[in-house]
Amino acid sequence: MQNRDLLQFWLYPSIKNQKKITPWVKWLLYMSVYQMKMLDRVPDHAVINEAVNLAKEKGHKGIASFTNGVLRSIQREGVPSVESIEDEQERVAITTSHPLWLVRRWTKQYGEKETKEMCETNQKRMPESIRVQPMLISRSEAIKKLEEDGFTVEPSEFSGQGIVIHSGTIVKHPLFREGYITIQDQSSMLVAELMDLHADDMHVLDACAAPGGKTTHIAEKMDNSGIIYAYDLHKKKARTIEDKARSLQLTNIKADGHDARKLQEIHEAETFDRILVDAPCSGLGVIRGKPDIKYGKEEKDIFNLRKIQDDILDHLAPLLKKGGLLIYSTCTVDRHENDEAVHRFIGNHPDFTVEDIQEHLPPSVRHRFKDGTGLQIFPQDADSDGFFVTRFKKRSK
Repeated sequence: MQNRDLLQFWLYPSIKNQKKITPWVKWLLYMSVYQMKMLDRVPDHAVINEAVNLAKEKGHKGIASFTNGVLRSIQREGVPSVESIEDEQERVAITTSHPLWLVRRWTKQYGEKETKEMCETNQKRMPESIRVQPMLISRSEAIKKLEEDGFTVEPSEFSGQGIVIHSGTIVKHPLFREGYITIQDQSSMLVAELMDLHADDMHVLDACAAPGGKTTHIAEKMDNSGIIYAYDLHKKKARTIEDKARSLQLTNIKADGHDARKLQEIHEAETFDRILVDAPCSGLGVIRGKPDIKYGKEEKDIFNLRKIQDDILDHLAPLLKKGGLLIYSTCTVDRHENDEAVHRFIGNHPDFTVEDIQEHLPPSVRHRFKDGTGLQIFPQDADSDGFFVTRFKKRSK
């Protein structure tokens, strides 16, 4: 639930003396207060009556009485104002239901204004985006079909294959069911766009590939030529890549289960023209679409994941051909996993440089490129996920 902490703040005065509240009762109160204070379709008295009946049905008379008392009190007296919270960062944390440790961390990294905008944007609905399979249908053809069927759409500036959907249910549309398009966030479309792919005998490694959105985009950019080795730690997830490839009629992907930190066991040095490391990360850039992430993460997770990111990059560097490109991406907005990981890698691998990709970026995020590090997209930048991507080049000599 996106607003859990705010609802908890509103409920606290009414339940603070209760030693223990059964989880289902607490969630019943959350949902009821949400309807009363954040929606206007159902009258308060109807919300309260429904909650009391549910409490009586699932619990007992005492729980029903407690539920009625709490909600009647809120109906009568209202809820506390977040303006009563003096600490600015704590106020942002409660108002947007983000953990205080995370708000403080982002504020230290990016400042109060950027952090507040990011947290507020994470509470808003994000439009869906899709990618056409260009060997089966053009973007203009797909847009025409969708508009004829009542969808409101526009071309994405992130990819020539991308379409942003403002209204319409794409999973029910024939274009999706018949494999003409795939669902992919706009930010992640940048990965394949920045890999400088060609329709020839390229050998590409996607080291952390599941569920396969970027892998299949790479295959499409290669016009279904060459070969892409796509790996995931779990064989079951590797099969989802194969399924996605089949649905899009792509045949140049070879998927398997293998640890990205052990791929030297099956591939020789300087095998690949391109390597993608879409690294395991904290996922703090996709809170908007997956709000549970913000409640389940701890600060220590960021540091634990960074060790894995470093190990993957170090292990895969020798597999890239001289003059080849290594793309590193994450769906997080934390500098420790992004900027700092880049600086460490360059420091330990002097045969790699960070390329200036600014001219290849969409205008809306071009200003976010940092020379020597890469591109950090925030959720508020382009109605897309928070995302980081950089492109390393291995020296020819």
